[in-house]
Amino acid sequence: MPSFPGAEAPAWVLRGLENGLGGICLFAYNVGERLPELTASLRAARPDVLIGIDEEGGDVTRLEVARGSSYPGNGALGAVDDTVLTERIAASIGADLAAVGVNLDFAPVADVNANPANPVIGIRSFGADYDLVSRHVAAFVRGLQGQGVAACAKHFPGHGDTEADSHLELPVARGDLAAALVPFRAAIQAGVRAVMTAHIVVPEIDDVPATVSRRLLTDVLRGDLGFDGLVVTDALEMRGLAGSIGVEEGAVQALRAGADALCLGHDLGDEAVGAISAAVVEAVRSGRLPDERLAEAAGRVARLAAWAARAAPVPDADRSVGLEAARRALRVEGDVRLRGLAAVVELLPTPNIAAGPFEHSLARLLGTGGDGNGQLVVVLRDAHRHEWAREETGRLIGAHPDAIVVETGLPLWRPERARGYVVTHGAGRVNLEAAVERLRGLK
Repeated sequence: MPSFPGAEAPAWVLRGLENGLGGICLFAYNVGERLPELTASLRAARPDVLIGIDEEGGDVTRLEVARGSSYPGNGALGAVDDTVLTERIAASIGADLAAVGVNLDFAPVADVNANPANPVIGIRSFGADYDLVSRHVAAFVRGLQGQGVAACAKHFPGHGDTEADSHLELPVARGDLAAALVPFRAAIQAGVRAVMTAHIVVPEIDDVPATVSRRLLTDVLRGDLGFDGLVVTDALEMRGLAGSIGVEEGAVQALRAGADALCLGHDLGDEAVGAISAAVVEAVRSGRLPDERLAEAAGRVARLAAWAARAAPVPDADRSVGLEAARRALRVEGDVRLRGLAAVVELLPTPNIAAGPFEHSLARLLGTGGDGNGQLVVVLRDAHRHEWAREETGRLIGAHPDAIVVETGLPLWRPERARGYVVTHGAGRVNLEAAVERLRGLK
């Protein structure tokens, strides 16, 4: 499943689909008014193509990257803890995806954020409680797949108890594997059609990344958990795999371990497809990779595509449910109503690669005094992980005792002296809109 930039499929993609390429991963650089035409052209070249995208809601959106998501993400949904609401959100996301021709969503995140220092999961998780995460993962799967879009639980066997970002390096999971697997069991029981692997090492099982571990993909996922759907890798270009094993060798080892589909990533296209194909062919010729394993993988891809093709007509998305959920997810302490204009200071770390940079912001939605005058509003994200943000917040509150603090990440640190404190449980547009309503006294 390679990728390509732009709103029009290049010739190599269309040729590849006609000659057996099984799927495509879409990113924000493909999204625009012509997206339905793009997916239609892919399907014209191969009617059973899998078209995947990362649409988690909240901080991670591709469809609404230009304006921010209309739906809160998992952290907010876990804070509300209403599985009916989670299912409604997932159904609406599914309707949005089906309307533009996408049939595979790399969601929900089934990782339990058991480690507060985790730099890449965090607010993308439903929470730190295994049972809570499990029931919301199952609800999300039901809602999404009820709209004919395949769900993909990620990142197996659980990226939550790590302290590194697999986009940048190879993390090691130190927590309880049996507990980390609980949400994946729930997803499988709910009928999830796909599971995405993680580029992490789980020392209690194997000394290689999970993506290339037969013990994890075949013995645990297929054997112990009984999953017989599509196993898709996380992007092979990520440093957690590419930096330790390499893209081509990683592809061969992933297939041998039990993966069925290879997500290549944002920057790997035509040349990578050729190099990986050649590596797979050579592995079969040398006997390292049984061709029966390839036939099994292709069969699972075809089975998922057939399921998606049988999907029922999709109703319009109910976007009103997004703001409803975001309002319910707010946590408010103290006096948070602005007395006039706002002077917004955003103390935000560089976003992780999964989310990418945001074009929306609380400052833009709230409006400011223009010249810097107004009541101070300090915007944070995961302040518990960033000492510089905590120190600067303390300094600002000391100078402006009427300041209001808005935390858009995990609320694990609260400034002592702020007049008001708002927790949004996410930085999606709709999360920030709900916060603006409270700051303006509209709700």
